[in-house]
Amino acid sequence: MKKSPLSSSVSLLVLTLSFSVSWAAVSSVLGVTPRSEDFISCVQYNSNNVTSISKLIFTPANASFLPSWQVAVQNLRFLKSTHKPSVIVTPVDETLIRTALFCAKKHGYEIRIRSGGHDAEGLSYTADVPFVMIDLTNMRSVDVNVAKRTAWVQGGATVGELYYTITQKSNTLFFPAGLCPGVGVGGHMGGGGYGNLMRKHGLAADNVVNVRFMDVNGNILNKKSMGKDLFWAIRGGGASSFGIVLAWKLRLVRVPKKSF
Repeated sequence: MKKSPLSSSVSLLVLTLSFSVSWAAVSSVLGVTPRSEDFISCVQYNSNNVTSISKLIFTPANASFLPSWQVAVQNLRFLKSTHKPSVIVTPVDETLIRTALFCAKKHGYEIRIRSGGHDAEGLSYTADVPFVMIDLTNMRSVDVNVAKRTAWVQGGATVGELYYTITQKSNTLFFPAGLCPGVGVGGHMGGGGYGNLMRKHGLAADNVVNVRFMDVNGNILNKKSMGKDLFWAIRGGGASSFGIVLAWKLRLVRVPKKSF
């Protein structure tokens, strides 16, 4: 029996709607928008766990996008800014950072790095061009070695978290940094980092003894492999200008024992 033109049209409409619903479901899970689709697909293709990735990447189509972006925006003039990231990536390990860096380069996005803490100038979360923001909020561990008087601090930790962890390990060690606990360690070291102990112990950046650093090609460097010039530059010249600081190794200083 020959199908009527109306029947064929209805079948085609049902098929189209089914495809649209299917794609909408995928888009809802991954937060895909037409502008960021290529970037998301690239990250998925180069990742082993798509389910995990979908929970760590946000676009303007995702309900978590705006709260994730606004959480560290303490300068109110940026809240109404239209210069928001096309994609927010919140990695839990270095692998996703490398993948995001690769895909951003491939699809023409600039990169902005936001460590823990605030940014009054908006340099880490706004731009005049399409960009991907890598937010290190999930990478904030602090590992204190009392015997060696050192601490490895991931880029997403705040100065307050660093201080608290040190005091839980020792009452005679400290780190000479700033007074504001909400300042991000990454930005603080990258800007030099002055504090109330600097007359005796120098700037916070003067007490950085090593670093774990990712360059533009995704290579992991330390103090020795990056060379003295780059190591000097990232401690005061704005660390994210040269790459991504994944973690800082800090030299702790001795302080008088608390009497209370």
